[in-house]
Amino acid sequence: MSGDIIKFSRNTENAPKSSVSTQTVAFSHYNNISAQLPVDPKTGEIVVGCVKDQAKQCLDNIKAIVESIDHVMDDVVKLNIFVKNISDIDAIDEVYTTFFQDALPTRTVVAVAALPMSDALVQIDALISNGEGTTPQAPCALIKVSRNTENAPKGLYSQTVAFSHYNNLASQLPVDPKTGELVVGGIKEQTEQCLNNIKAILESIDHVMDDVVKTTIFLKDISDAEVVNEVCAKFFPSYVPARTVVSAAALPMGALVQIDTSVSHGDGTPPQLPEDTRLLVIEANNTENAPKASYSHTVAFSHYNHVSGQLPLDPKTNELVAGDVKAQAEQCLNNIKAIIESVDHVMDDTVKINIQLKNIADIDAVNEVYTTFFKGDLPARTVVGVSAIPMDALVQIDAVVSNCEGTPPQA
Repeated sequence: MSGDIIKFSRNTENAPKSSVSTQTVAFSHYNNISAQLPVDPKTGEIVVGCVKDQAKQCLDNIKAIVESIDHVMDDVVKLNIFVKNISDIDAIDEVYTTFFQDALPTRTVVAVAALPMSDALVQIDALISNGEGTTPQAPCALIKVSRNTENAPKGLYSQTVAFSHYNNLASQLPVDPKTGELVVGGIKEQTEQCLNNIKAILESIDHVMDDVVKTTIFLKDISDAEVVNEVCAKFFPSYVPARTVVSAAALPMGALVQIDTSVSHGDGTPPQLPEDTRLLVIEANNTENAPKASYSHTVAFSHYNHVSGQLPLDPKTNELVAGDVKAQAEQCLNNIKAIIESVDHVMDDTVKINIQLKNIADIDAVNEVYTTFFKGDLPARTVVGVSAIPMDALVQIDAVVSNCEGTPPQA
């Protein structure tokens, strides 16, 4: 592919606009859609009603964005649903399923401590397929492939949806696929079950755990991270994907852990030919200019780079920087900038940013710093409030970055 693939940022009047994000940012074969709150785009206010009404507004906003770029809801490959109350998911599901005519997308559901507008009960972001690619790629009728296996738990979603050079897996809970129940045990046993479910899904589509490029681990208790890391090390003995650890207020079924993954798919989806891309390489990189971690700073595959969650750590000391949330946000972004520059990219190559805040009221202060890191169109963005962040930080930020040069084939 050309090294001049261009990021395409767009907004529509039919969905709420933001001064700190773009509604949708397309790059190569995916569109990244900013998290949508239940805001009426005509009034800029939260819609009146119950969680079903709010979920419908979130999905109507996503639908308006999707249709504004000549796509349909069945092009959605992944949804992330953030709720204030985990028990609301049944009501949300009643609305959610009406927006799709074909196979359902993959999905993550997590309860968080707070959402950007205090009256919001739900927030939803999305990743959608983009068969036409971005300039100067020639449009192609790539096919979305949704699959399930009996060896992993099923639900109101597809276990995996492949499109172009990525597989997007539904977040896995620690559920025994034979019983449909949570496994017996603590965080160690639950983490093993999540990863075994991921492994089963991958093997059902002829992939292995080393094809994972990014994991997002949702924990009910952030202090469990160390045990989770020990279990993850057994599943990734030679290569560790990019990683973000997020504190959940609650998880479906009362689980202690849930793991979301993005997976390389070198063979692509039809009509791409397997021999065209089967040898694409996963490129994991680390730099001395960002804090050391037990996982990769960034993992590139095909036309995307996935940057691990960055805490406000000084890379020279690996300790939290002094100062308020503004200083901490600046450090997180400086760490991301150092990682991006270490792989010969710039901050404006970023297509999606995810921000977790200990105090959702800090978002205005964070925004003052955030906007200074970009010169062009701002990335798509999701912001949630969480009850805890590793190392007792006030903020954590991860990123998805365009990779126009792609990754090389093996020799």
